[in-house]
Amino acid sequence: MNLASIQAAESKLLLQTYERNPYLFVSGQGVYLRDENGQDYLDLLSGIGVSALGYAHPAVEEAIVRQSTRLIHTSNLFFHEGTAELALRLTEISGLDRVFLCNSGTEAWEAALKLSRAHTGRLRGEGRNIGSKFLALEHSFHGRSMGSVATTHKEKYREPFQPVMPGVEFVRFNDVADLRAKFSDEICAICIEPVQGEGGIHPISRKFFEAARELCDSTGALLLADEIQCGFGRTGKWFAYQHYGILPDVTTLAKPIANGIPMGAVLCTNNAAQAITPGMHGTTFGGGPLACAVAIAVIDTIKRDNLLEHIQDTGEFFHGELSKLAARHDCIVDVRGIGLMLGLELNSAELAKQVAAQLMDRRIIVNRTSETVLRFLPPYILERKHIETAVKALDEIVSAAYAGAAPAGEQSHG
Repeated sequence: MNLASIQAAESKLLLQTYERNPYLFVSGQGVYLRDENGQDYLDLLSGIGVSALGYAHPAVEEAIVRQSTRLIHTSNLFFHEGTAELALRLTEISGLDRVFLCNSGTEAWEAALKLSRAHTGRLRGEGRNIGSKFLALEHSFHGRSMGSVATTHKEKYREPFQPVMPGVEFVRFNDVADLRAKFSDEICAICIEPVQGEGGIHPISRKFFEAARELCDSTGALLLADEIQCGFGRTGKWFAYQHYGILPDVTTLAKPIANGIPMGAVLCTNNAAQAITPGMHGTTFGGGPLACAVAIAVIDTIKRDNLLEHIQDTGEFFHGELSKLAARHDCIVDVRGIGLMLGLELNSAELAKQVAAQLMDRRIIVNRTSETVLRFLPPYILERKHIETAVKALDEIVSAAYAGAAPAGEQSHG
């Protein structure tokens, strides 16, 4: 089937949840995707931060082939070889104690919310005075399921599904005074993305993160770090919270953990884990043998190939090249991010849309987030030559487009 026939079939058969771009990709190699016509595209998005090792990586392929010939599924009623092995790796790199394996980011976040409520229920049973409300941040995004939507700030994600889960209040981003004013013993957890992704690639401030840790410690509330987009090496450390030297009570993972095989994870302290007992929570597919085998291969490859150091070096170079571009073009408002999680903010949504489309015309894949921000989430194996290609194209496109760009107006929260 070609692109046109697939588009026609999907328009009749699929729930219309996505505005798909009119491209049909059929294979990939390294940092490139190949379309139906044999054209290669430099992928600076990696499936929205998923394909950490790029495409057709031999370690991933070998793990898939080896495990698929042995065992793909048993259910969590029985043991298999991969769960403890993966959990050991995750606890070693995170500094946390316990792991729950699931299928996606939103499922991981739902589990973290349930764990928070169960934790405060346990504390109340011990005579502690603590409530069941959540504090989340403005511009946050935590997923598409009902609890995740309730803790997601943008109205467009919540309004169609009202009423969503009650008991969530939003704090102004990086506003320590607002956080302190809204925190009380009614709060069971503070929800933080150490680097906001959908919100426009905004790192949390050290002062805000430290205040959140202090407040949670004062009552027994849990500090939740959503690392679904910024975690698992994306910022040059295994977890973005490690840049701050602050350990959350709970963190969530998903996107890059198994390089495209669906998987999510919740990591938590032993203290938080005491709230969950057999039968309280579960998953049919989570932590299956195939996903575990691939996730183990991804972790081992990142370690073996020193990819965290590579991400730091390459990310610093990428950030520097984008900053040079910003110095040459007034329409570039800001360059933000850590490692290979970067955002280039332009001065209008229309210009950002135009630039992203023209990059696709040049076979370079990015996307927009928070309307005005070009988001870069490339595979960890990206090289400087790929960055130079992308920045050169950006320079040419912005130079040509700037004269007709919309005036500064629609800004993201910067």
